[in-house]
Amino acid sequence: MICTINENILSLYILMKNRYLLIFVLMLASVPAVRAQWDVQFSDFTALKSFYNPAVSGTDGMLDVDAVYSMQMVGYDGAPATMYVGASMPVYFLTPRHGAGLSFLNDNIGIFSTTKISLQYSYNVKVSTKGRLAIGVQGGLMSEKIDPSGMELEDNSDPAFPSSQQDGNTVDIGAGLYYYHPNFWAGISGQHLLAPTILIGETNEIEISRMYYLMGGCNIKIKNSLFTLQPSFLIQSDLDTWREDLQCKVAYESEGRKFYGGLGYSPNTSVTFLVGGVFHGISLGYNYQMYTSGVGAINGSHELVVGYQTNLDLFKKGRNKHKSVRWL
Repeated sequence: MICTINENILSLYILMKNRYLLIFVLMLASVPAVRAQWDVQFSDFTALKSFYNPAVSGTDGMLDVDAVYSMQMVGYDGAPATMYVGASMPVYFLTPRHGAGLSFLNDNIGIFSTTKISLQYSYNVKVSTKGRLAIGVQGGLMSEKIDPSGMELEDNSDPAFPSSQQDGNTVDIGAGLYYYHPNFWAGISGQHLLAPTILIGETNEIEISRMYYLMGGCNIKIKNSLFTLQPSFLIQSDLDTWREDLQCKVAYESEGRKFYGGLGYSPNTSVTFLVGGVFHGISLGYNYQMYTSGVGAINGSHELVVGYQTNLDLFKKGRNKHKSVRWL
């Protein structure tokens, strides 16, 4: 997490008698990529582009619904567990095309729980024969909760520690640009642009740093075959720390059947294995992120992604025809 928590909250961890949670926190601090980001790190970022960039919403001309459940650093008590649900669709107002999206995120780690509800809007225009450029904004409400139930403190009377559940919330803003073409795509975005501070109770606060994302990918058709290479990348930073992710899928598509397998790599952090497919408009993917430092290979992250997609272009046949960004 990119956050600053005052000394009272940090002391909560130090005084915990649950040695397994304490070990987890210490291991968490040893993984730079986790410590260096507030936002959740999903294993398959290409399946959840609108999570990182609001400009993606509605750009494929279809209704997209995605749900993901991620269990990170399995085997440790209090390890992160994340649920995300997002939906986006185009909104036709003659020309150009508008898009809208709605998302819900719940992220739990130890005694902390983060909930975020966001609305997205995108506006895209044609900039080349086959390419379009979209600009998007996102606004939402972020809530942070501390639940000390189940903790055993050496001194329960210390007023520095909350004796009951406490929470706080703040407004959160994001924005992005996204260019898409039948053969490639690229985007740049920023989250938490107001660098908000969440006040929790009377004594605690969490400062959230701005996060910036650069991502892109392309389709490389393998000659005389039904296979396509889909390399992609994601770079994320708060301008102090960085994380780079490289990914390549091999996709097979024939008569409406789509399957893929792939590998991801984040230098000094992890290797990810990806597999999935699309069946009658329903996509299903499973990803395993194996850490190469800090936590180690065994206690990796499991991620299940489910999606549904259907065509919403009810206007003139062939208008705004393009291929889904899920397979770019």
